[in-house]
Amino acid sequence: MGSRQKRVRRALGLMMMAASPLPLMAQTPPPQQEEPILPDSEFEARRPKTGEAPANSSAPLPSIDQWIDQQMPEASATQELPPAVEPQEERELAQPLPPLDSVQVPLQVATDANPHEKTEAVRYAVAVEGFGKTGLEDEFRDSSALIDGDGKADTAAMVQARAHEDEALAIRLLYSEGYYDATALASLDQAGDAGLKAIVSVTPGKRYRIGDIVIHAGPTVPPNLVRDSLPLQTGNFIVAAAVEGAEANVGVKLPENGYAFAKVGQRDILLDPATATGDYTLPVETGPRGSFRSITTTGEKQAFGADHMKGISRFKPGELYDSRKVDDLRRALVATGLFSSISIDPVRTNEPGPDGTEYVDLSVTQEAGKPRTLAGELGYGTGQGFRAEGTWTHRNLFPPEGAVIASVIAGTQEQGASGTFRRSNAGKRDKSFQTGITLNHQNYDAYEAYTAGLNIGWSRQSTPIFQKRWTYSYGAEVLLSNEQVVVDPATANKARRTYFIGGLPVQIGYDRSNDLLNPTKGFRANLRGEPEGSLHGRFSPYLRATFDLTGYYPLSDSLVIAGRARVGTISGVKRDDVAPSRRIYAGGGGSVRGYGYQELGPKDANNDPIGGRSVNEFAVEGRYRFGDYGVVAFVDAGQVYESSMPQFSDVRYGVGIGGRFYTNFGPFRADIAMPVNRQPGESKFALYIGIGQAF
Repeated sequence: MGSRQKRVRRALGLMMMAASPLPLMAQTPPPQQEEPILPDSEFEARRPKTGEAPANSSAPLPSIDQWIDQQMPEASATQELPPAVEPQEERELAQPLPPLDSVQVPLQVATDANPHEKTEAVRYAVAVEGFGKTGLEDEFRDSSALIDGDGKADTAAMVQARAHEDEALAIRLLYSEGYYDATALASLDQAGDAGLKAIVSVTPGKRYRIGDIVIHAGPTVPPNLVRDSLPLQTGNFIVAAAVEGAEANVGVKLPENGYAFAKVGQRDILLDPATATGDYTLPVETGPRGSFRSITTTGEKQAFGADHMKGISRFKPGELYDSRKVDDLRRALVATGLFSSISIDPVRTNEPGPDGTEYVDLSVTQEAGKPRTLAGELGYGTGQGFRAEGTWTHRNLFPPEGAVIASVIAGTQEQGASGTFRRSNAGKRDKSFQTGITLNHQNYDAYEAYTAGLNIGWSRQSTPIFQKRWTYSYGAEVLLSNEQVVVDPATANKARRTYFIGGLPVQIGYDRSNDLLNPTKGFRANLRGEPEGSLHGRFSPYLRATFDLTGYYPLSDSLVIAGRARVGTISGVKRDDVAPSRRIYAGGGGSVRGYGYQELGPKDANNDPIGGRSVNEFAVEGRYRFGDYGVVAFVDAGQVYESSMPQFSDVRYGVGIGGRFYTNFGPFRADIAMPVNRQPGESKFALYIGIGQAF
């Protein structure tokens, strides 16, 4: 009984190799006690004289010739001595190989005269027999040592070793699928071309099913928690992956339902060859049912303390312990970017909690990482020129999570600097507070503006680790902008005006895509509205609003169709009462490709864009990826209108292709596009280079 149980346990670990016996240690005999050395005079006295008999014998010693005649009376000068007796090791080496190596092949060794001489390889073919309907032959061939050798080996012994490996492989595979009576035999035959043929022959035997299922565990709440967490049924085949997966599920479900210290023991399966069944027994130590209490933290260099961690966690003291909430806290701490290592372990307190539970504390072991980072971004767009941005961030200058960010923009048509203070998880999980100051200069065909601004806001945004379904932001901003304005589009006369602008931006987003930086399925929707007022001689209030919708549909693992639509409006004011930098524009890498930056829409007498009050945009991309590279074909469309509502008329189109190089932080993008039915003054083609997909 015991041997059968042990056999099944080993079989269930498919990749576990049988343990090799420890080598026997050679024992050194105890040293012999040496006799004392005799003086020369005493030695001579004891040594028998020539022809004298020893002291214990009365006969004189025979001479050598006499001794030979006595011992070998029949020997003659012409007789040969008998062959020397071979040592034990040489006799064993001279024995024939086991049946697996019964075929005689030349030894593949270098000659003594030339130890570096290359020897001719042994050629062999492989045949596999007997797997039949088990469905395991392909898996066997994928892992076979004989097949992996490509029919060549340095020596016949190497072929023998590979054949032995394949015998063990076949048995492990068959055991893993419940064929516990399986046998496997590998043999070598002489092939017709002086090579070898290795034949692996298996006999699966009967396939065993699960018989009775017995679980040894303490009481749980609910009563059948352990059995319900074990997805095995009587009559199922004893498949290693299914059994191990079922036991792993028990190890997951118990901590999710309050049992933080549950342990799944070693299974026993007792086989009955008569019925081809195996009775399954599983011991489980459930431990106490627990509830959350407090968080403690340790570490030589800590980013922040336990109080802030309590604010990040999604559980309260007294709630039933749930390992999913512990994992959520761990991911949230990783998402701060402030740790080089972080671990969370439950700790028993042996103190009673609510509803018959025992309090469980969480011990957080942390090691703070480097808080400072330097980042850069480089891009180019037709009509926008080159643009480089560098950012220095100290993520924890004002603990906990009080970051200071300094940014500089250097471009051919834009220059600027900004400073920002941001506190993440500000009083509440995933909520951020941010305030900052900006100084900026922009010089485009549509306008030139020198702007200074102050902003403050609160937000809940997605991160690469925590991609949230719902996001939002709200706040306030104040701008002072000196801009060049076209006062008469018919003559293109321009003048400089100073605008004092205040706004209350609000944004809400809904994200069902599968990836933040490179989505391949799902959709996203985003609505932004900003009540705004502009003061330049008189006060002009208005509303700026945009709605964006993007979708991603995979046609295959490598081909994705992506689509985008946008509508926008400025309502409640005439266009000329809106600062040029706050008007609506279209065209460029993040808009309608094929046109220069802000190139679409109304223009003045010099054919320079002057902006509008509404927009509609559409785009479709076909994204094909192969490895770390990809190609994209796309069609973009859109137009800007002077009216406050988009007209969906006179829509302009652009077509193009692009390349992608996929990295750990997102795809590197290079697109080239050209306008359809190009108009005078419009770009012949447009080039866009940057990080991330176009949408």
